[in-house]
Amino acid sequence: MQTSPHASNAEPMLAFPNGAASAYGSVIRSTEAPRDIELRVFEKVTAALEGAAAPDAHFTQKIQAAHDNRVLWQTLAADLAGEDNALPVDLRARLLSLAIWVAREAERVIHQGAGVQDMIEINRSIMLGLRTSTQGAV
Repeated sequence: MQTSPHASNAEPMLAFPNGAASAYGSVIRSTEAPRDIELRVFEKVTAALEGAAAPDAHFTQKIQAAHDNRVLWQTLAADLAGEDNALPVDLRARLLSLAIWVAREAERVIHQGAGVQDMIEINRSIMLGLRTSTQGAV
């Protein structure tokens, strides 16, 4: 799970909330548009990848960021594969292909020390699309 690179006991980013955090999360989910939530999660995961790409980043930071990115994309893939997903079938297929690529790339980062820059670029493209669709919906 994603933690702040500056805090060793930070809350995991993608962990299931409990207590007050759970109540807060419920309010956000009921008042914030799903695309806004997706954008916020992509921004957080991508920021962690960018931090992990820094020359002085510890290898565990890189592994954690790649793992969190993989979890994000696995979550998206599960949603995209659902019959109730309203996105056009061709877009869903392209996004599922990206999710498969991200899973493989995360494995390369974690097990072979590959860089994270390509995952950053993919996430930035997705964020641009989410921002565009969010602004168009206003």
